[in-house]
Amino acid sequence: MAGGVLSFPLTSFHADGSLDPDGFRAHVAAQIATAPGAVFPACGTGEFFSLDEDEYRTVVSVAVQEAGGRVPVVAGIGYGWAQALRFARIAEEAGADALLVLPHYLVAAPQEGLVGQLERIAAGTRLPLIAYQRGQVAFTAASLRRIAGIPGVIGLKDGHSDLDRLQRLTLAAPEGFLFFNGASTAEIQARAYATVGVPAYSSAVHAFAPEIADAFFTALKTGDEGTVEKLLREFYVPLVELRDRVPGYAVSLVKAAARLRGRPVGPVRAPLTDPSAADLADLGTLLATGLDLVGASL
Repeated sequence: MAGGVLSFPLTSFHADGSLDPDGFRAHVAAQIATAPGAVFPACGTGEFFSLDEDEYRTVVSVAVQEAGGRVPVVAGIGYGWAQALRFARIAEEAGADALLVLPHYLVAAPQEGLVGQLERIAAGTRLPLIAYQRGQVAFTAASLRRIAGIPGVIGLKDGHSDLDRLQRLTLAAPEGFLFFNGASTAEIQARAYATVGVPAYSSAVHAFAPEIADAFFTALKTGDEGTVEKLLREFYVPLVELRDRVPGYAVSLVKAAARLRGRPVGPVRAPLTDPSAADLADLGTLLATGLDLVGASL
């Protein structure tokens, strides 16, 4: 999965908020056509938290069908371990290759409980698990050694961007254990993550501008610092500044940018809100700038 950008497709909704399976099929097919390292349906960018079980089944099934075995499909699961296992079984039946365990709901928990959550989930599914530390979930090096020893737990996605802690985790992990950069707008910190042994990263930008995401990935991989710096300075940093204006824009802006490019993804679901007219105008200008930087257009 380190061989390409990791794709986190958006979940398509109709204007009334109902699921749009045909729109999602078209969107995920376009994502897979760009040959990402893997596709992660029904995760944070895909509004997992807004899907019921039937909708989740449809989303994962469509992603598996469109992937057709060409790239791994890693479905999101979450909440407490009992509900996470309900989603895990649906993903198994749909043909997913692995599962991303999103942070549990609401409460803070001690290390023993964080490990126990993964133990419970791993015992109830045959699919490999990637843990996601973000928000209230943060593993110590000792806990990392424990979860790496759980049969079926194959990796960790990090969203904290605490490089001191992350370096300790990578050093504590056994050989072959996978690590992923899951920071918001991960490209901003991709170079820093790579220095502690975590080159693979997820890209929300890939959901609306794979041309930009792939150009950045290639430049980073080949050591083209000029292109990396230019894209960071003129596209990614302004995107982060726009993203930080309103809570939830980490998803809402991505979806709005996809709509600007004619992608059939529809609106976000509450509690998220679509961007204001002013922010949408700024997004359109920034998107045009980013595409121009890599020789593409709307």
